[in-house]
Amino acid sequence: MARKMLVDEEMNQTNQEEAHYDFDLFVIGAGSGGVRAARFSANNGAKVGICELPFHPISSEVIGGVGGTCVIRGCVPKKILVYGAAFGSELEDARNYGWELNEKLDFNWKKLLHKKTDEIIRLNGIYKRLLSNAGVKLFEGEGKIVGPNEVEVTQLDGTKLSYSAKHILIATGSRAHRPPIPGLVCRFGSLPIDFFFKELGITSDEALSLEDLPKHAVVFGGGYIAVEFASIWRGLGANVDLFFRKELPLRGFDDEMRAVVARNLEGRGINLHPQTNLTELIKTDNGIKVTTDHGEELIADVVLFATGRLPNSKRLNLEAVGVELDNTGAVKVDEYSRTSIPSIWAVGDVTNRMNLTPVALMEGTCFAASVLSEALIFYLKLFLVRNLANQTTAMYLVLCLGNEISLYIMPLVVVCIPPLSVVGLSEEQAIEQANGDVLVFTSTFNPMKNTVSGRQEKTVMKLVVDAETDKVLGASMCGPDAPEIMQGIAVALKCGATKAQFDSTVGIHPSAAEEFVTMRSVSRRITCSGKQKTNL
Repeated sequence: MARKMLVDEEMNQTNQEEAHYDFDLFVIGAGSGGVRAARFSANNGAKVGICELPFHPISSEVIGGVGGTCVIRGCVPKKILVYGAAFGSELEDARNYGWELNEKLDFNWKKLLHKKTDEIIRLNGIYKRLLSNAGVKLFEGEGKIVGPNEVEVTQLDGTKLSYSAKHILIATGSRAHRPPIPGLVCRFGSLPIDFFFKELGITSDEALSLEDLPKHAVVFGGGYIAVEFASIWRGLGANVDLFFRKELPLRGFDDEMRAVVARNLEGRGINLHPQTNLTELIKTDNGIKVTTDHGEELIADVVLFATGRLPNSKRLNLEAVGVELDNTGAVKVDEYSRTSIPSIWAVGDVTNRMNLTPVALMEGTCFAASVLSEALIFYLKLFLVRNLANQTTAMYLVLCLGNEISLYIMPLVVVCIPPLSVVGLSEEQAIEQANGDVLVFTSTFNPMKNTVSGRQEKTVMKLVVDAETDKVLGASMCGPDAPEIMQGIAVALKCGATKAQFDSTVGIHPSAAEEFVTMRSVSRRITCSGKQKTNL
């Protein structure tokens, strides 16, 4: 998906008549994309207002918080819990390093939860100060659009404020949802009632704020969130059953690495149930009775539905003012992030393009540069127009600056235990796009730390290379410190590094990272005349 920036002539055509407005820009939603767009626009002279729902760790249609999903109920609190969960296995491993520990290790879930909440409250305050220091006027309340250049903010006391704005930016993100699973009936007593489906199943929002740590958790889903929460709860001592519809979790990632993650999850004690759906939840005295389409039955304290998110656009009054939505509720935008109404724009998850925090940040930057700051165009050209990379819809973001195009590589991480991190093309994507042969280099080894601790868990690394040009197309790693290592690999790929350049780089010894520059033998060579497909 292209992200273009308007050139001066186009902006002039869309603004033939100047009028007085209360704000140059009014942003609805103070998450990653909204805050970035508001700050950058204000820093370059625009008069900016922004509104956000009141803060709470668990979101709803009328509750949110400055900082958005990533800071309050997403990446940040989730990784704090991952850190907490990882200590369990670290303490076990410490025994063989000479640490004399009691047989029973006690864990205080409420303490970790309290510390997590303290941190997101702190970050919420930091984001508010960032807006204030940039001169952005923050309104706490619910915003909606009532005209092409008019917004209405309902404050906490119910009073309504109306403001005009030359430009309106929608940056309300997305929310976790409980899917309408075909055939799913949730019962309370003898009656099937859909309401109790919502009561029995939780989303990631509630999972980050559970009062009590579950003893037995069921997770339904095969993506990031499902795998990560399965790791968290298992790491903290719960029994975990992970159900997903495909043969392997993490659809869209490299198939070989997906298999590695599945093996590691099982090795950590998580029960995997591939190609399985949930069909019934029943509240019992002992917990929630879960039934699958294979006839399995089990009792759980918690059932987490991690089956996707939907754009948060329902209460914005968008269709009434002519803003077009797709069938998921996502705001339709063009390559400039402009909606069907020329003065209304949208960035981030609410557009359902590439739903990642770094992408929302860059979209906010591009918006501020193209619509409200001519000066930033030079900055972005200088920063981004360096190297071209191989194109793929799943792994790259295209930024068009005037007539110049820069494609930058999108590194990703799944913070399961141990983590998976990737950048560039998977083996399957390389095969799909290649004009010639593809070379695959892999390394599987026991990390040095495990040789003493005795933990039986391999690290796997992988490079995908274009045989003709020797260019490294993609890299993957599943093992300790994977995202810290992969960030550096991403720089190399963005610079167009070849396998020969990897091979000529001196490794840091002893480290896991040095394996990326010592993989000399080709694991396999794929001739891409016949495209290989997968349905895993």
